[in-house]
Amino acid sequence: MNVDRKRKLLAPLSYLENENTKRLIVVLDGCPLESGKVGNEYKLLNCDDHRNFLSRVGKNPDDYRPDIVHQSLLALFDSPLNKAGLLEVFIHTKNNVLIKINQHCRIPRTYKRFAGLMVQLLHKFKISTADDSNAVLMKIIKNPITDHLPKSAFKVATSWKAEKLMRLEEYVPTIFEAHAKLNEKEEPASKKKKTEEKKEEPSSDIPVVFVVGGFSHGQIDAEYCHEQLSISQYPLSAALVCMKICNAFEEHWNIL
Repeated sequence: MNVDRKRKLLAPLSYLENENTKRLIVVLDGCPLESGKVGNEYKLLNCDDHRNFLSRVGKNPDDYRPDIVHQSLLALFDSPLNKAGLLEVFIHTKNNVLIKINQHCRIPRTYKRFAGLMVQLLHKFKISTADDSNAVLMKIIKNPITDHLPKSAFKVATSWKAEKLMRLEEYVPTIFEAHAKLNEKEEPASKKKKTEEKKEEPSSDIPVVFVVGGFSHGQIDAEYCHEQLSISQYPLSAALVCMKICNAFEEHWNIL
């Protein structure tokens, strides 16, 4: 893995790097990733294999769809955007566990292997490579999520029920205009005058945050977002939403 030491260990970026590094940050929120001891082994609980177990402990089996998280991660990490090094992914579980994933991580193709990896992560708090590089592929980090997101980034929560309905291809350019306006409010008066004199186009070389629900039904609870957006008049799977978001930024940033 040809990556610098900071990225190998998933170390936090410096303040300036975090604020200024151009990338799309996707937060998969409300993800049903929970392990439970079934028989003699710990398993990643899901509605197909553990329906009786979940019912016995008073939980709704239909809420346990970790396959949605798996499908979403495959869509994200297979994208040209990720291969170009312009994607950062966090998972926030329904049990308030926060996970950061290395952009060079290869998500297991089969659900069975993915489930085993998640159980290992939830119990050991970190997954590293087996080779000499000892690179960290996934790790559990400290809440809240806002401590790990750029303070100045424009943050969008996706929801089918959101009032604002817009094609992503048309919406993405408006993000950078909104980001510029937000920063203008925080700038001192002297700096504002200089900006007005230059009248430059809003920069698109900035970080942007999208929050996507990693569950089968429900609402995202992300108060830190600036607005909610619906990208279709129909309900879409989380994996498809992730794919469409990546495609829109690939188009805007000219990634083939």
